[in-house]
Amino acid sequence: MYRHFFKRFFDIILSFFAIIVFALPMVIIAIAVRCDSKGPALFKTRRVGKNCKPFKFYKFRSMRTDAPKDCAPRLLHEDYTTKVGAFLRKTSLDELPQLFCIFVGSMSVIGPRPAGLSETDLIEARERYGANGVRPGLTGWAQVNGRDVLASDVERKARFDGEYAQKITFAKDFKIFFKTVGQVFRGTDIVEGDAVLKKDETPPAASETEGQTPPADTEAEETQPSPTTSEEEEQTPPADTEAEEIQPSPTTSEEEEQTSPAASEEEEQTPPADTVEK
Repeated sequence: MYRHFFKRFFDIILSFFAIIVFALPMVIIAIAVRCDSKGPALFKTRRVGKNCKPFKFYKFRSMRTDAPKDCAPRLLHEDYTTKVGAFLRKTSLDELPQLFCIFVGSMSVIGPRPAGLSETDLIEARERYGANGVRPGLTGWAQVNGRDVLASDVERKARFDGEYAQKITFAKDFKIFFKTVGQVFRGTDIVEGDAVLKKDETPPAASETEGQTPPADTEAEETQPSPTTSEEEEQTPPADTEAEEIQPSPTTSEEEEQTSPAASEEEEQTPPADTVEK
């Protein structure tokens, strides 16, 4: 029921009020884009929609006009981003014009991000996981599980989109929406162009460093603690043994020897005293 009726109902209501709320900010952003670089304020292209049908896609222009047309950011190996565009991408404000796409029914608030016509590998992977049968969204399950970091891992990204398409619920959409808000404010998992490839190369280097660390710790443990501990154990017991042999035994024996004669003398002198009295 939610998937076939209420989801679209919420899309219309949310996009309508969002357009009203963000109307003035969108005008300001459009002016800033025009002043920052030559070219139109809006970037217009065609993206893959529900059931692989292309639709008109809008966003604020964040690149120079000499950037390749209809090319996904992950496929770019040169930075075409403008100064204002970098800020818009970091804050996701460049996506605001897509509210109109949601209102007319080409997109949804929550769903797989619309693929570019040149991203044939992503389109084919989504087809295998059954993700092409739903409306593309402003944000989706893959975005809250990696966002741009997943851009180079097409198979994993398509798998997340497929998981969402198989089970669309209000609770899941609610969770994705607020997780997206948190990511936007924190600015996490935002990578553009060939920076994705650089980020993917980082983990192996880290693993090599981690692999070299344990031997250093092992050598330190082998060289330092063991000899010191053994020497202390070897030196300590003899000191205690000598102290026990030298001091307590002679003193005790001498006291016993001195005490015994004194006691014997008293015993010898006492009986005569008793005899005289009697």
